[in-house]
Amino acid sequence: MSNLPTSVEFHEEGPREGFQMEPKTYPLADRAALIDALSLSGLRQIQVASFVSARAVPQMADTSELFAAIIKRPGTRYTALWLNDNGFERARACEQVDLDGKLMFYTTEPFSQRNNNCSVAEMRERQLGWLDRYIALGIPVEKAYVITAFGCNLGGAVPLSVLTDQVRWLVDACADRRVPLPAVYLADTMGWANPEEIKRRVGAVRAILPEAQIGLHLHDTRGVGGANVYAALQMGVRLFDSSVAGLGGCPFAGHTHGGAAGNICTEDMVFMCQELGIETGIDLEALIEASLLAERVIGRTLSGHVMHSGSLKGFRAGQRMQEICGAVR
Repeated sequence: MSNLPTSVEFHEEGPREGFQMEPKTYPLADRAALIDALSLSGLRQIQVASFVSARAVPQMADTSELFAAIIKRPGTRYTALWLNDNGFERARACEQVDLDGKLMFYTTEPFSQRNNNCSVAEMRERQLGWLDRYIALGIPVEKAYVITAFGCNLGGAVPLSVLTDQVRWLVDACADRRVPLPAVYLADTMGWANPEEIKRRVGAVRAILPEAQIGLHLHDTRGVGGANVYAALQMGVRLFDSSVAGLGGCPFAGHTHGGAAGNICTEDMVFMCQELGIETGIDLEALIEASLLAERVIGRTLSGHVMHSGSLKGFRAGQRMQEICGAVR
């Protein structure tokens, strides 16, 4: 099956996942400036920060103040991550947050225990509570993430049946409550995916949910992030999480050689899609400026490619000018 979509949507996670991974806390004004720069590119959704324990994640201690400092622009949603009741209530109390109901499921016991201190089954039951809470508060459930959907450094290979069992459980839970099924995101949290496995697992989920939106949360841990996105595009996937300049990673992923790599790089993937004729709704030049700002804020060379090489816009403009001048002569 090959069915390139006519348009795709990238949800930016760099301001949250990127800065959460850094060993130091960066000035609030710098982070707010980066979010404002990202807004100028036309991104439809930016995950600003997390409402989590300041003791566990001191980089996110000033999340409420960060939301107050950004300039919200029409057409862009500014979301946050929370993992428990306290975080959710803090998010609700922050007027600048655009609440998006989300659910999370795990495929392996070790990672579920490390990330949430509970079993896979317990985490699934907790999601029922979140689902009921969102319904009661009138918050649409927009996304359901299957974490480590392709494999786990702590728990090993994830059989396809484990993924499909989680998806079927979600279908039943939504049907029981007569609520629309959210977009189902497969998360390659630790970089186990490859292009053929992307096709296989997206195809398996689509066989269960032919009408559902399928999204991907991909990391470029082993250098095949772009190839995985292209494979997903061939399967008609049009929802992707990504991070400016390739920021991010997972602090609990158990990587043995210096930690997890970041998410797929937003500007690199936008460039690829635009070159393929797929509409992104994003001003790539403005996005490149935002990625260069991210690099200045972080203070080291970041992993994005297009941010350093530039797009082809200038080359094409120069070629077009030569053609015009040649025609005039």
